[in-house]
Amino acid sequence: MGLSIGIVGLPNVGKSTLFNALSNAGALAANYPFATIEPNIGVVPVPDERVDQITALIKPQKTIYTTLEFVDIAGLVRGASKGEGLGNQFLANIRQVDAVLYVLRCFVDDNITHVEGSVNPQRDKDTVDTELCLKDLETVDKRREKTQRTAKSPGKEGEVAKAELAVLDKLKAKLDELIPVRNHGLTPEEKELIRELFLLTDKPVLYVANVAESQLANADHEPLVKAAKEIAAKEGAEVVVLAAALEAEIQQLPPEDRPSFLKDAGLTEPGLNKVVRAGYKLLGLQTYFTVGEKEVRAWTIRTGYKAPQAAGVIHTDFEKGFIKAEVMSWKDLLSLGSEAAVRDKGLLRMEGKEYVVQDGDCMHFRFAN
Repeated sequence: MGLSIGIVGLPNVGKSTLFNALSNAGALAANYPFATIEPNIGVVPVPDERVDQITALIKPQKTIYTTLEFVDIAGLVRGASKGEGLGNQFLANIRQVDAVLYVLRCFVDDNITHVEGSVNPQRDKDTVDTELCLKDLETVDKRREKTQRTAKSPGKEGEVAKAELAVLDKLKAKLDELIPVRNHGLTPEEKELIRELFLLTDKPVLYVANVAESQLANADHEPLVKAAKEIAAKEGAEVVVLAAALEAEIQQLPPEDRPSFLKDAGLTEPGLNKVVRAGYKLLGLQTYFTVGEKEVRAWTIRTGYKAPQAAGVIHTDFEKGFIKAEVMSWKDLLSLGSEAAVRDKGLLRMEGKEYVVQDGDCMHFRFAN
């Protein structure tokens, strides 16, 4: 589906370290090699134990995980929206992403200077918010100039422009106060009117609290981590606590050495797995599977998709010619040991066009050519 998350933050907060760790995770994934579309874009497999368990049972020729795309941009500084540093150029690169990941520095290291002179997650978050709001304000102002002219037109064109102008005026007033668009309380209709503006502060947000390895064991009691969690809680957002430098080390190891390294570090899994899963959840996504001897594959769909829409993710012809879907639960497949056994138990269902796909469904589609 080409879904992507932009990584933002100030310089020296661990943003690029996190991205590099994610990139290496993709490069080392046995069944989905890391793909560099541009120097700052990485495609990362979404860890899913269900895929691993189904693969172990079916032993297919190939296993393909679903993926997320991460877009790394240069560290933002005060004035980035006006072109300070490389901000202006790189802010444009995240206009098309579906969500934004804020990396907040929660470690103190005298060898890594902070651009503001001290470590303060709330101030850093506010700085990023300010720059994104100012960039959005610039976008809104440009659109208002054009819409004001169109609003003078007669008939439907003028009426539509007037409705849009009212929303743009509302946006401008709050962006002037540096309030992100996601906190403007827009109605679904208002959101639709501004959808094509791709406003940066209208995107859902995920926070990463980047700590030192020495902080991991007691992270919940660290004052800087608590500050990051309070930021996320105010917005109803998720926060993932990890040590980006440690994650980068883990990804440099051979896969067989990682479990013992994680155990020594007191971790049950790489923190990157949590980042990818949290991003997946943030975007309102879920997974269904296609299962066979040739291939076990995970497919990304939006929560609430009906069977024809899910089929269309594989190929548009599947959606156009959709007839029925054979559906079984991944749990039934694993517990009974084979598709034939699921069928014998009467647990393999035939579903039609109105069926809402559930997370973890295993599906075969019937369609007309």
